[in-house]
Amino acid sequence: MNHFMKIRVFFSLAVLAAAPLTAQLFAPNGAGASIGHVHLNVRDIDAQQRFLIQLGGTPVHNEKLLMIQFPGIYIVLRKQDPTAQAVGSIVNHFGLHVKSLADWLPKWEAAGMKIQHGNNPKQLLLFGPDDIKIEIIEDASIPAPVMMHHIHMYVRDPVATQAWYVKNFGAVAGKRNENFSAIIPGGEISIGKSDTELAPTKGRLIDHIGFEIKDLDHFAKKLQQSGIQLEAPGIRNSANASKLRIAYITDPWGTYIELTEGLTPPLGH
Repeated sequence: MNHFMKIRVFFSLAVLAAAPLTAQLFAPNGAGASIGHVHLNVRDIDAQQRFLIQLGGTPVHNEKLLMIQFPGIYIVLRKQDPTAQAVGSIVNHFGLHVKSLADWLPKWEAAGMKIQHGNNPKQLLLFGPDDIKIEIIEDASIPAPVMMHHIHMYVRDPVATQAWYVKNFGAVAGKRNENFSAIIPGGEISIGKSDTELAPTKGRLIDHIGFEIKDLDHFAKKLQQSGIQLEAPGIRNSANASKLRIAYITDPWGTYIELTEGLTPPLGH
């Protein structure tokens, strides 16, 4: 096991120990950040919701905000025609861990899902409505049947991208196979190399990614001190959930990012 992998395994186990599975999101890191959500622009919310539930997701609402919860992340659905698929933009797909592919595959096959197998028997791709692509990786050590694993980006300079997330979101630098990674409680950002310039995410099927922030005001000030400006009008209350505060930035490569405080639904919702 190489040095990066040792760091990744240790960090993942520490996060799991610190954040029981009854919590929808993982405890934040020292910078106050954890993985929060992936936001999809979809043509048919009901179809996308059914697909994600078949993957083991649970539908939840934070007032008017519809989300599908997996341990470590929410998938937020908005009814809006995407300008294009996720493939071809910076954020290509996201990935989930499952404890046992043998338990899940018969269910997915019975549901008629499009499944793409590769050379690795512990890894496959699922395709759903709007051609959403989700990578599935088996890991028998996880404490739940399904959990968040990664958000996969492709950029011209993976090392610089990794460094940006380490500096601004407190990520732990790692490497998985040939991809660099930025590990944040709840999952990792997997960063592959693209030889061509890819499109920004805003408006596409995966419109943006989100981080839940412990103290959004303090976090935003630190970003601004590093020369990263919030998009107008800055921090504001969400129109969909009264206790949710939000702000947006865009990383230097075109990934649209939402910063949230209060994304988790109140108990009983």
